[in-house]
Amino acid sequence: MPSINELELAKELIKFPTVTPVDAGVMRFLEKTLKSLGFKTKILEFKEKNSKPVKNLYARLGTKGLNFCYAGHLDVVPPGNLKDWTVNPFKPIVKKGHLIGRGANDMKSSIAAFVTAVSNFTKNNNFNGSISLLITGDEEGVAINGTKKVVEYLKTKKEKINFCLVGEPTNPNKLGEMIKIGRRGSMTGRLKIIGTQGHVAYPHRANNPSTILVKILSTLKAIKFDKGTKDFQPTNLEITKINIENSADNVIPGEANATFNIRFNNKHSSSSIKTKLNKIFNKITKQTKSKFNIEYSVSGEAFLTKPNSTTFMIQDVIKKITKVKPQLSTTGGTSDARFIRKITPCLEFGLVGKTMHKVDEAVSVSDLKKLTLIYSQILKNYFK
Repeated sequence: MPSINELELAKELIKFPTVTPVDAGVMRFLEKTLKSLGFKTKILEFKEKNSKPVKNLYARLGTKGLNFCYAGHLDVVPPGNLKDWTVNPFKPIVKKGHLIGRGANDMKSSIAAFVTAVSNFTKNNNFNGSISLLITGDEEGVAINGTKKVVEYLKTKKEKINFCLVGEPTNPNKLGEMIKIGRRGSMTGRLKIIGTQGHVAYPHRANNPSTILVKILSTLKAIKFDKGTKDFQPTNLEITKINIENSADNVIPGEANATFNIRFNNKHSSSSIKTKLNKIFNKITKQTKSKFNIEYSVSGEAFLTKPNSTTFMIQDVIKKITKVKPQLSTTGGTSDARFIRKITPCLEFGLVGKTMHKVDEAVSVSDLKKLTLIYSQILKNYFK
């Protein structure tokens, strides 16, 4: 069995320029590494119409007992302006105790830490059970050909997972600070208000949709959805775009558009929020003799994994190794845990997320070593 080093493996993974949905050969590379450790592997490629195909990987070591799964993604966000980087984002370098490269933080290094942990664990332990990896190439994009489809595939194959650890960078500033046990839901609304075009000098002959849009948006911002819960922040709506296509200054436009995003806790569902908002749109457009069109897209519902003995065991392992007691949290954006939680309890714990998606994205080499120790100890305790 080959010896695997988390830093060297992280470097190898970062070298693949895997900007979503590009695979660049990374899944085959990881598959080869896992096969050398005895894993049975399957590369799963999915494609929806009007989307590019995405490669994903499901690998399993062992065929019986409890199945402990690690989930993560090998795709990364674009590096942006290369001139702003001090290194080539896809030629990782260690500087001042930090590994720099796109994906170092989010989240190729975490995958390297888990694979190394499995290698160390299986070398020193005969265990009764199974370890699996669910790795996607479609987390940073629209996420339609990634984990969501793998989960559907596992369901059809009746593949049982008993617990899943998602390796996202969950810590705001320091390794050990935070475990994610749930996430808020996320829904985007694209609103169009249709008025009547006309001359600005004759407003009585027109119906200005921008005035109506401003009224609706101020009503939306004034909504107090809830005060939050013990586990979740309050639900929040942010207006992200206002757009009025109008090339003339003396014309009242015929339509006005806005986009908003809502992050909601488990006091709501996307459908209950839609009902609430549609009432507002109907009421104001009726009063103002205008029309509206609304399109919603839901990227995930709010969920919470009720802490169980595995959650507390993982919390304990992290505290012992980092000397920090991690908070159980639901803050931040969405992650692929929103798909996985449909088939198994899961939590998220990985590196420090300070530099994710930034120029000179980096991870502390000592944090990477500690994360490998944490993952190794979790496996030991889980299969005791």
